Amino acid sequence: MSIKFCTFVRMKVFVGKEIEAVCPEFVGACVEANVVNTPYSEGLWQEINALEAAFRAELTTESLKDIPSIAATRRIYKKCGKDPSRYRPASEALIRRMLQGKELYKVDTLVDLINLASIRFGYSIGGFDADKFVGETLTLGVGREGEPYEGIGRGQINIAGLPVYRDAEGGVGTPTSDHERTKITLATRRLVVLINGYDGNRERVCQNAEYIQMLLQKYANSDGGSYFLFL
Repeated sequence: MSIKFCTFVRMKVFVGKEIEAVCPEFVGACVEANVVNTPYSEGLWQEINALEAAFRAELTTESLKDIPSIAATRRIYKKCGKDPSRYRPASEALIRRMLQGKELYKVDTLVDLINLASIRFGYSIGGFDADKFVGETLTLGVGREGEPYEGIGRGQINIAGLPVYRDAEGGVGTPTSDHERTKITLATRRLVVLINGYDGNRERVCQNAEYIQMLLQKYANSDGGSYFLFL
């Protein structure tokens, strides 16, 4: 099968003053890659299940909150005015589900591997179909009262006080839920992944980005693409 890839135009990603004010140490990474998505990958799920077993031997639903990347995201929620126990960061929610003995949702290979990367490092990670963005710029700010936002599989959610990435049309991603408008599907060919390092750990954010590149090479018929940091 011959796959034709489109040339990437690098996204421009900025951290707005609202986030700078509450988290001057923030470090983000943007991974961009050409990909081929599939409904399911047995090898990927073997990796997910192995990590689940390790976490269940090491963590509890209380101790997971002390993972530095999760603890930092929870602090930013509070500083922005959001209750992190009501609107849980996605990384915390995924690990918590594992520890409670509940199965993780099987969505598709790209979503599943992004979830694995989020679980492994504890960062809330957004995955997007790059062809669905409006414009070439994303800005990280804070959600406003009454701002419309349709979370994937969740309907309209209140993002006031949540960190949120916006393109030229509006919100596309928060650490709790990404937006329906830019979600990954089986037709996705250009992928953008955003890693949110509210703990300021540049080395670990880079490790997370490189881990995602490795997973894309193994499971998404990709050369891994490239990544850059934004501060």
